Amino acid sequence: MATTQRALSDVRPLAQSALADSPIFDLRDLTVEETDDALLLRGSVSSFYHKQMAQEVVKAVAGREVEVVNTVSVR
Repeated sequence: MATTQRALSDVRPLAQSALADSPIFDLRDLTVEETDDALLLRGSVSSFYHKQMAQEVVKAVAGREVEVVNTVSVR
């Protein structure tokens, strides 16, 4: 568990930065939070495509060992 928590605290700022640097403006306002065992995506976007893109951006940074929970809403 300590390894997972360390990985989350290392990956969260990288994932947040990847969203902030995205060419998709909707993704720039999303937030990434740590839970006990996953990264949580929060915020809202204008399409389901953008919701999926946000998840893929975070997964690309986080890797396979980190679970990504996408709670982004589509407005």
